[in-house]
Amino acid sequence: MASSQNVTQRHLRMLSLALSGLLLIWLPVTAHAKNNCPWINEATASGLLGGDATGDFAEAAPGQPAVCTFTQQSDGVTRTLRLTVEVAADPEARLKAVAQSCGSDALPLKAIGNSATVCSADERKGLLGERVVGRVRDQVFTITFKTTLKGDPTMTRDALKAHIYTAAEQVAGNLF
Repeated sequence: MASSQNVTQRHLRMLSLALSGLLLIWLPVTAHAKNNCPWINEATASGLLGGDATGDFAEAAPGQPAVCTFTQQSDGVTRTLRLTVEVAADPEARLKAVAQSCGSDALPLKAIGNSATVCSADERKGLLGERVVGRVRDQVFTITFKTTLKGDPTMTRDALKAHIYTAAEQVAGNLF
């Protein structure tokens, strides 16, 4: 009888070890990042947007930049962080073309890539936003923060400027 009980205990220990091993293999597979944006992750974007954000990444296609979009929604407001990166044959010319979207209110951003500028990204639809346009070597990038809530207490004009600068630091650093 004691022999039968020892065999059962050994089987239970082996089963327990096998299940633990399977758990160790399965857990990392389920704990991967939700998107593959190479320049900023979902956790950082969530912090900048003021809540849990969902990310999406589209690889560059011929004639199209790579695009990372992070969206945070709560209580009737949508906040968005959008990042584009493209490799340009003539990065200075491409940067000038992209920077035209800023118009005359563009201001230089010091210590962010090469020739980065920041400007308002407000749209006629009532969105409040900020945009950074810059380059690192042959890569031209844009970063846009937007909120759909006019008078958004989380994304005031000053907060938008601080968040866009933080995002630009990270993106430019990751492009180097």
